[in-house]
Amino acid sequence: MVRLTQNIEAAYEVEATYGNPPDSTLSHLGLLDTFDPRMVEKSITPVPSIGQSTDAHHASGPIGVTLPLKVACQGTGWQNILGRAIGRTYADALVTAGATGSNLGTPMKLSSSVDSLSVLAKDSGGDYTLVGGVVPNEVTLTADYTTGGYITCEANCTAQYTEDTSDGDFSGEFYGDDYENVAFPTAPTSDPLLPTDMTLSYSTAVQDADMLRLKVTDGNYVEVGERYIRIFRQDILDSVFAASGVNSSPYNGVLDLTHADADTIDDVVARINAKYSGVGTSAAGSGAGSDKSVNLLKGIYKMTGATFADIPGIQSTSVDGAEGDMALWPNLKSVALKIANNNTAISGKTGTTWLLNNSISKGKADVTLDITMTATDETFYDKYKAGTVIPLIRLDFGASVGSIALTNGTITSFSRPLTPGSELVDTLSIKFRGSGDYKNYSSYAISADWTIA
Repeated sequence: MVRLTQNIEAAYEVEATYGNPPDSTLSHLGLLDTFDPRMVEKSITPVPSIGQSTDAHHASGPIGVTLPLKVACQGTGWQNILGRAIGRTYADALVTAGATGSNLGTPMKLSSSVDSLSVLAKDSGGDYTLVGGVVPNEVTLTADYTTGGYITCEANCTAQYTEDTSDGDFSGEFYGDDYENVAFPTAPTSDPLLPTDMTLSYSTAVQDADMLRLKVTDGNYVEVGERYIRIFRQDILDSVFAASGVNSSPYNGVLDLTHADADTIDDVVARINAKYSGVGTSAAGSGAGSDKSVNLLKGIYKMTGATFADIPGIQSTSVDGAEGDMALWPNLKSVALKIANNNTAISGKTGTTWLLNNSISKGKADVTLDITMTATDETFYDKYKAGTVIPLIRLDFGASVGSIALTNGTITSFSRPLTPGSELVDTLSIKFRGSGDYKNYSSYAISADWTIA
């Protein structure tokens, strides 16, 4: 049989622990563009011998496995890849499992933990390849408005090990898992996302420095993400703010900003004040009220003494509405969101097998948004020259998919070269940090409203 690219499919599972394929339920990875589950590098060191013209011996080092992935944004595979580069939100997974704990309703944000996948490749001829310990190291989400095509998610992943069988039964191999009787999933039926399915919006100024004012309890702090607000009392989700079923308070200490009962600042104020018996525990800031609560700046804010903790936000009820609203990014040519985690490989042995990526440590995350656009005005150049931030940028893929918020973006490079006889094109690169004043608030440089299992 002649092997063709369209005869290869891939599916994935979430690993409970690094390098531990569950061999239970597979999910389809989506339409493949780049995929090589057999990219294995064996570290071989020549050992010269005196008096011979060739190296007489070779010393074998650790086995290094990488997995280049590029998929169309179709189904949930790309969200799992991108989500694990960001961090993750545990709400659905833990509730389904009946578990409890401080991870419930976690806003998706940058984290120091390593979250891995197992990937199973299937050839229509019947051969299978299993790759365990797949960790996204650098992920780029790209939308090109000039050439067309799908939005793609490209990931350079490290992996622990890879093995092959003809029937999906790896029980006698390195991992000892059997996928022969695990149903291989069908491909997603929905079309991949197009660049026109994504809305890129921004606001160039914080319209309200105290959009939400909180004074719950001295020493408490809140995490504001793209979807959830979590209220903490001494690092534990505050049970005073009790859950009330599947609504705007799905878990103790958690408020869902996408719910109809909490999607405005007035709703958030009412929900918090109803949960706490104190008077004046929260209030809308000056000019806020009917504004969207999802436009609070993402970060971690602490309450100190009797004073309010002021949480800034963008006064906005819509995109491109009244002055102060989020504005649509004009004349886009290309958008590329890159998350580089700079993971550190830890070599070691599992059994008798010496692996370069026997374990993985999370490195420094770096979030960059690269944009090319037809030059319109000096809005972004002025921001670049002055060194001021863009408080909020949002990539919105629609209600059925979700959105990504980028907080406090600094334009690090800007160019507008002159090409005779053609339009002027701006090229800019933006890096982000979170808002807030407590703990690692810059983990909210990026936050998403997805819940991935």
